[in-house]
Amino acid sequence: MTISTEATRALERAGLDAAAIERLVLAAVAEDLDGGVDVTSVATVPDDQRSVLDLVARTAGVVAGIPVVHAVMDVVGQGRISTLERAVDSEHVVAGAVLLSASGPTIDLLTAERTALNLLCHLSGIATLTARWVAEVQGTHTAIRDTRKTTPGLRVLEKYAVRCGGGVNHRMSLSDAALVKDNHVLAAGGVREAFDAVRSRWPGLAVEVEVDSLDQLATVLDAGADLVLLDNFDVAATARAVELTAGRARLESSGGLSLDVAAAYAATGVDFLAVGALTHSAPVLDIGGDLRDDDGDGRADASASAQGV
Repeated sequence: MTISTEATRALERAGLDAAAIERLVLAAVAEDLDGGVDVTSVATVPDDQRSVLDLVARTAGVVAGIPVVHAVMDVVGQGRISTLERAVDSEHVVAGAVLLSASGPTIDLLTAERTALNLLCHLSGIATLTARWVAEVQGTHTAIRDTRKTTPGLRVLEKYAVRCGGGVNHRMSLSDAALVKDNHVLAAGGVREAFDAVRSRWPGLAVEVEVDSLDQLATVLDAGADLVLLDNFDVAATARAVELTAGRARLESSGGLSLDVAAAYAATGVDFLAVGALTHSAPVLDIGGDLRDDDGDGRADASASAQGV
């Protein structure tokens, strides 16, 4: 592997597949270089110059992706970059906090900067938005859950970021759990028929069924659904669904949810709020790279902004 043992262990402690993250980072760096070199840095930076790159939060938020940054520095620096973790994933940080410092050849740091920030800003943005939703339902038993509305190729990292923000994950793929939605119901000829078909084919698999009415809810509860997705139910209908279900299945609200109504839905007693926006619409957390001179022990004697574009 091209990433260090230290970075590998950090990724594994985070519950991430180090080999998969290495492949993703290699692809991201290759995309940025496009078969060439960082022409601007090579032209302007002496080969033997060394610096420290501080990754600094410009706004407050929740951090996610520090081990991934380690991997980026390893891939680009090939052992020439050392990193010092100053914040940890899931940590709430204030504006101005230094999240990670990397020291090594200046050219390598500048080459790695944008890939590192692209991933760290995106993942920290997801964690920050998730934490806002979690705060809205604090004091209830309702959990904030993601969906499969993820960026192709980044699902594992985006769902990891949701966990960093205090949320929980829905299924990771089409194969690890069943979710019967309206198109499956249409194809099978009815909600009960669709549920029975999945349960018959995959008897040991948890089956969630989407319903859009209380009548459909009663049908799938009688059929033995493990989890029911309440599609676009308003708060009053959700409360009635919780009452009718009476603990026979877990309930998940989905569709039309926003932060300003999260607490009202949680108060009904529903088990999950499914929020696709956590991954498909989270704004990035503003994080910048500040380059400074390396005096040999990681302390700076000068500072300059290095916000790559």
